[in-house]
Amino acid sequence: MQKLPVLEDNGFVLTESDAILKYLASAYNAPDHWYPKLPEKRARVDEYTAWNHANTRTHISTVFLHEVLLPRMGQPTNPEMLKKALSDLDGTVDKLENMFLKRQAFLCGDDISLADLLAVCELMQPLCGGRDILKDRPKLLSWRSRVQSALSDSFDDAHAIVYRIRENLNTAQRSPYSNQSPL
Repeated sequence: MQKLPVLEDNGFVLTESDAILKYLASAYNAPDHWYPKLPEKRARVDEYTAWNHANTRTHISTVFLHEVLLPRMGQPTNPEMLKKALSDLDGTVDKLENMFLKRQAFLCGDDISLADLLAVCELMQPLCGGRDILKDRPKLLSWRSRVQSALSDSFDDAHAIVYRIRENLNTAQRSPYSNQSPL
């Protein structure tokens, strides 16, 4: 399907991060909190992952396109489109805070799940362009901290490229003589 990510597991090929995570959790008997077997708890994870595609992922991708990819490809960013994308993203982030994290530590309950992994990866992407969309949102900052703590070193390992792009961008912005691409 010419898509990333892709998983090949003993001849079984699968795309889409959501499907890959659910497959791995089921096939390799991951601890139940990742993708619960109890139907009601599993449905909460499925609810978020379905919502994620049309909301968190869509709005983050649009911001990422305008703030990171287009400038790196030498194309101008349309300020009005970026403003709209940021407004849409703000509404999505409001829902994360006020619906999914309303009365619980993680998106789908009191334990970390695949939903949290998908969400945190999306929400970290704008850091590539120097934007921390959670900086003025204490509830989401606390959630991100809980996710980071639950994942320990794996969190930073998974986001190493985000940190590297951000650092390259910061270095390029500080140096008036730099014409290097942050990517």
